[in-house]
Amino acid sequence: MDKTQNPKLTRTPSSLLRSSTHTLSSLNGQHHHHQIPEDAKKTRNHPHPNPHPPSLLFSLSLLSLLFILTLFFLFLFFTLSVTHLFILSLSVALLSLVLKKTRPFLFGRRLKSAQSVQWFIGDEEERILTSGLCPKSELVKEGVEFYSNGDFYEGEFNNGSCNGSGVYNFFGKGRYEGDWVDGKYDGYGIESWAKGSRYRGQHRKGLRHGFGVYRFFNGDSYAGEWVGGQSHGRGVQSCADGSCYVGEFKGGFKHGLGYYSFRNGDRYVGEYFGDKINGFGVYHFANGQRYEGAWHEGRRQGFGSYKFRNGETKSGEWDCGVLKHSLPSSDLSLHHSVQAARKAAKYAVVAPRVEEQVNKAVAAANKAATAARVAAIKAVQNRMHGKFCHEEV
Repeated sequence: MDKTQNPKLTRTPSSLLRSSTHTLSSLNGQHHHHQIPEDAKKTRNHPHPNPHPPSLLFSLSLLSLLFILTLFFLFLFFTLSVTHLFILSLSVALLSLVLKKTRPFLFGRRLKSAQSVQWFIGDEEERILTSGLCPKSELVKEGVEFYSNGDFYEGEFNNGSCNGSGVYNFFGKGRYEGDWVDGKYDGYGIESWAKGSRYRGQHRKGLRHGFGVYRFFNGDSYAGEWVGGQSHGRGVQSCADGSCYVGEFKGGFKHGLGYYSFRNGDRYVGEYFGDKINGFGVYHFANGQRYEGAWHEGRRQGFGSYKFRNGETKSGEWDCGVLKHSLPSSDLSLHHSVQAARKAAKYAVVAPRVEEQVNKAVAAANKAATAARVAAIKAVQNRMHGKFCHEEV
């Protein structure tokens, strides 16, 4: 911005309106601490008063002259005819025109042409800042911005939006502390919510994306991969009741190969579909019994074999968890189903874990959150000291 130009009818950004670009709201309401530079005082535009105001003697003389002329015209009006009055009026009009044309020369100098008056909105510090006259030493990259819904941001700005490290406070809901890119949390950070839920890990374009840990307020947690804000990929889901699932996720649901330990001691190892046991897998009961075979929506469905603790076996075709047709263990369809279940269980157990990547993401998120808190403190200090964050910083 050209520092020699003064804005005309400049509207200062409102801190109570939220815009598409994040403009620092500390420009509003914190002017009384700001010192006005001497050179800025010299360049302010105000309506210019007349450099030579008329004196009292001149005003009285002018009024006396007007009074005498009024009496003279009244005398002529009652004594002269209509024709003489018309000629007299024409003469006065011509005399007025001549005086108007020769007035600059009669008063010794030509009057200056009229100048437009420039008006400003806000007090003097705001005018200096919006005019581009604020010293560069007063411009900082950390600032505070408030929003109409009660939210507010404290941290770094760049190109008019939240960029760098900062803290966003959701009114009555929670906060985010971490990295920002173009007005969205992007990178590493920590989400803390009012009810007690918390996420630490990676983000992309305002969503959880990458590796991270989410701990729910009820004691449940998920640690693993995230895509588009949902658990997606490899991860571990632990519940407050003691149950735990280790395996694959898709769109926020258990999907693929996984290993589930139930709170009663049962274990299932195999395939999942849409958050339910579906496909082939092996179910180990806490009492020592075991089922190997096909599943559908959490029930034994299709060909499979059930082995009891005493060694007895029931094999055949199952429907909704109930054995419908018994088959010998040598049956080819039964054999294929049991082998598929054992194979799925084997791959589910040896699937790669992501604990190391998650731990690294959590450590990076803690570091980013610390940097965001430091930036937030600087932003508040800048606001208190009257320093302003320029939208082009």
